[in-house]
Amino acid sequence: MFCQFCGAKVDSNVRFCPTCGKPLAPGAAGPAPGVLPNYQPPIQPPPTFTAPPGTHAQIGHWISSGWNIVKADLGTFMVMSLVFVVLNSVVPIILQGPLIAGFYIVCARKVLYGRFEFGDLFKGFNFFVAALVASILIAIFTFIGTLFCIIPGLVLAAMYMFTYLFIIDKRMDFWPAMQASHSIVRNDYFGFTLFLIAVVLLNIVGLVCCLVGVLATMPILYAAVTVAYKEIVGFEPNPNF
Repeated sequence: MFCQFCGAKVDSNVRFCPTCGKPLAPGAAGPAPGVLPNYQPPIQPPPTFTAPPGTHAQIGHWISSGWNIVKADLGTFMVMSLVFVVLNSVVPIILQGPLIAGFYIVCARKVLYGRFEFGDLFKGFNFFVAALVASILIAIFTFIGTLFCIIPGLVLAAMYMFTYLFIIDKRMDFWPAMQASHSIVRNDYFGFTLFLIAVVLLNIVGLVCCLVGVLATMPILYAAVTVAYKEIVGFEPNPNF
């Protein structure tokens, strides 16, 4: 048997460890040699991210790249948009965050592998809590910012546009993911805000011209942000999704 305190080998009939002197319970088996007693692995700090300096928004490039992604599978993306809208209407707030995360998973798989499955839309539920809390906080911050002449709300929405991608790719919790997103945007608040405004205006045009049109324009936002994330941050070599 082995001492349950220091791991030294002891005879089964001794009452005290000859190495550390601790009393031994009769017949108690300690840890195997080389294994520290009551060992707990160190707690790893949450992952952090700092954007490279000089990061600037590339509005036209990202939007055109996003459109090319959506255009290649336009029918599927439109059906996904319809499912997204319907589910959010039936269960508002609760499903929004996970579904947004799922949309980003779809776009990420298209960017990385050139293909995706319809069921990937629901893989965002693997990150349910982080995505839900992130969506609520972003909505609250954006609403409060909008009360101050609208522009601060747009800036705040732009600050956190990469949050869901950090959640699904880096497995970050909601707050570290929001901070990581902000670290990118603060390099070019003006450019990233214009990027967000441009994509929102594109969706408004799709809504005004034809209600069905917005089902095609809505995925462009997620695809364009995914392209931007890939070029600025880069996905993990073995993506978690």
